[in-house]
Amino acid sequence: MDITHAALAAINTAFSTAFNERLTGTETTFGRIAMTVRSTTRNQAYPKLSELGPMREWVGERFIERLETDGFVIRNRKFEKTVAVQVDDIADDQVGVYAPLVSDMGQVAAELPDDLVWEQLEKGFTTEHYDGQMFFDTDHPVEDVDGNEVSVSNFQGGAGAAWYLVDDSRAIKPMIFQDREAARIVPKTSLTDDNVFMQDEFIWGAKRRAASGFGAWQLIYASRQALTPANYAAARAAMIGARGHRGRKLNLKPKLLVVPSSLEAAGREILMAERNDVGATNVWRNSAELHVEGRLTL
Repeated sequence: MDITHAALAAINTAFSTAFNERLTGTETTFGRIAMTVRSTTRNQAYPKLSELGPMREWVGERFIERLETDGFVIRNRKFEKTVAVQVDDIADDQVGVYAPLVSDMGQVAAELPDDLVWEQLEKGFTTEHYDGQMFFDTDHPVEDVDGNEVSVSNFQGGAGAAWYLVDDSRAIKPMIFQDREAARIVPKTSLTDDNVFMQDEFIWGAKRRAASGFGAWQLIYASRQALTPANYAAARAAMIGARGHRGRKLNLKPKLLVVPSSLEAAGREILMAERNDVGATNVWRNSAELHVEGRLTL
């Protein structure tokens, strides 16, 4: 192949197409537990996500729920993936060998939200949220109907592999994927570029700016106890019966059970088996959807 401006433009178009097709066509899972927030600044501020609950009857003046904008901040991070191709390989018509590598760059760029969100989820046992408690904690402070501080738990305890019950029915989610700058691929293929002159190679680089963080702790309940019907039932009861500020019923719907692959069999037995281990009707069958996430710790 003669390395001309036209030939390089055609290669850039082909690589960009391969990258973008994989970027938009890759299946992701982060949306099961995370809401996407479009960010326009380096550090994005969020209100305290405390005021979950139903509408109230309008008697007298409105009751204004003022969102505190200093609840917490998520700082965007910058990510890249770069590949170099020798000029001689292009000259020798080896473009087809590298096209799958560029396509894979699009896939990993698309999967970055998954990597960030599921990694952040597991940090919830050791990371504080806006209320000063760990994201998964037994002592989240809320006010009862009399204005006194009481504790609400979203953690069942234990020390084994973690599993999670999620209310995924709302626009608000327990996790946040913060999207600052969409993934794109940029070529360094001008014949006068330093990388061509000094290293005799063309470069294609992908970049994305994003971050993940915690959202509404009320919408997820974690357990590191054994995944048994009894513990599953207790977790559901805790979520469904949870109250928010001023004793408001949260009306939570634990519709999604998230497990690592090591707990897939236990999750299937609880949610899909017609009979339990003693032959009786399995009352928890179809009570939630099972999601097995390979990025979670076994």
